[in-house]
Amino acid sequence: MAPLNLLHLDSSARANSFSRRLGRTFADAWASAHPNGHYVHRDLAATPVPPIGQGWTEICDELLRRRITDPTRYPDAVRTAAQREAWAVVRPLLDELLAADVVLIGAPMYNFSIPASLKAWIDQVTFPRMSLAPRTFVVAGARGGSYLPGTPRFPFDHHESYLRDFIDGHYGVDDVTFVNAELVNALVDPTLEPRTREHEESAATATARVPDVVADITRRRARP
Repeated sequence: MAPLNLLHLDSSARANSFSRRLGRTFADAWASAHPNGHYVHRDLAATPVPPIGQGWTEICDELLRRRITDPTRYPDAVRTAAQREAWAVVRPLLDELLAADVVLIGAPMYNFSIPASLKAWIDQVTFPRMSLAPRTFVVAGARGGSYLPGTPRFPFDHHESYLRDFIDGHYGVDDVTFVNAELVNALVDPTLEPRTREHEESAATATARVPDVVADITRRRARP
């Protein structure tokens, strides 16, 4: 099997967050399983990408008009100074994404959804009619409460549901795995303190899943 490239994104504002811990656990297990693979880490909280602007929207309009769907031809739509300025931001981000076989996203839930830093990255690297198949995505998530199916807060989960719908619906990638730690606010919120044991079990289960997720992806990517 050819070496596989891993792109690892972190987006938590906390230096030692559960999403970062889970992501690091995955990255370490991946490195052990793929010592010859290439690894790129981008911390979107420490080094935020800017929001998209007018130049970026003009590039998208031109891609649509010219029916360009091949990312290698995206630069053909870059003409004006504003567009070149926008493309200078996009290009390194997009190059990292396109070079990756596996994309690992550390994504805590903020206000029922994802951090603004991660949304800004998604906006920068997402273009019309863009397919990223057959890449694999893994999301290392952490949520303050419990948003599992069947729980009262499940309908408010715009975190996993958004990322799953986006990765599959826009990027055309159905190979996505979520590893989430629930109820992390039990460690700081007195009203959730009685559920600390549930959080500990959830975090331990998520961490224990990581080697199996790595092994499963490795098996699937090795198939001819």
